[in-house]
Formats: sequence, structure tokens, C-alpha cells
Amino acid sequence: MSAADPLVVHVIQDVLDPFTSTVPLRIAYNNRLVLAGAELRPSAIVSKPRVDIGGSDMRVLYTLILVDPDAPSPSHPSLREMVSDIPGTTGASFGQELLVYERPEPRSGIHRMVFVLFQQLGRGTVFAPDVRHNFSCRNFARQHHLNIVAASYFNCQREGGSGGRRFRPESS
Repeated sequence: MSAADPLVVHVIQDVLDPFTSTVPLRIAYNNRLVLAGAELRPSAIVSKPRVDIGGSDMRVLYTLILVDPDAPSPSHPSLREMVSDIPGTTGASFGQELLVYERPEPRSGIHRMVFVLFQQLGRGTVFAPDVRHNFSCRNFARQHHLNIVAASYFNCQREGGSGGRRFRPESS
């Protein structure tokens, strides 16, 4: 990943540790492919997305997490957001849903919705967190011995919101 990659600029360090993507991850809502940094409104993400996972071995299992690092608001994040045992070369529908999909409904500001794909040690080695409040991808990965193999994200704001994510350039 290059330093200009939207995932690196807007997600790595804040939500995830740096990693090298090793498995193709394709996410689509209503047949619209999610590209890193895309803008999607809540009305476009009501239903679960279609998730296709690459790889070459169905014996390798993955856990997919959707996390909103900006909930309940970008200035006061505390409500971060699971499907496990997904065989390689398949999709999330082939895994075990540990937490039910809750459509993102940002109330204020622009929220980054981050999909993280982890490789598991084996079947039945990942369990749902006790609470979603203050969920940490880093801590969850350490606890379950997971390695990040792919990630993507999109931006979402309330239906009537306007504007885009704005970042001040870092001063040298």
C-alpha cells in the first residue's frame, strides 16, 4: 500500500495496524462495488452487503468485521462494531454470523465504515465480543490470534448530510 492509498490515509494507524493485503476482498451493496473512500448514504446500505473472499484454499478460515470507528460521533467515538469461520474462496454467507448486521445510521458527522478481514487459526476459534461499546480491532485480533489479510472502507453520513471528509494537511 502506498502512503497515498485512501485506506492508509484515513484508516491505518487510527483503526488498524499497517498490513499487507494478501487476500482479495470484494464488497458490494446492491451490486455497487465498495471502493476505498466511497461515499454511501444509509438508504444504500440497509441490507447486508455481498462479500466475496478470494484465496485458493477453502480450508483457510476468515473472520469479517464491520467497524464504525466514528460512532456515536466522529468527535466522541466509543461504539465500534461479525462473521467468522468463512472458508477461503467463498463469501460471508458461508460463515457463522456472530453478531447480526446492523445497518449504519450515523447521526452526526461523516463516519468511516471499515471492513476488516482476518485470517483465523482454525474453525471455532473466534467468539463474539461481550459488548460492542468501545470495540477495538487491535485488541480483538490479539485476543483471538488473528492476522489482517484485507480491509476496505467507505464514508457514510446521515441521509440529509452534505459535504465530504475534510482533513487539514499535516504541518512540517
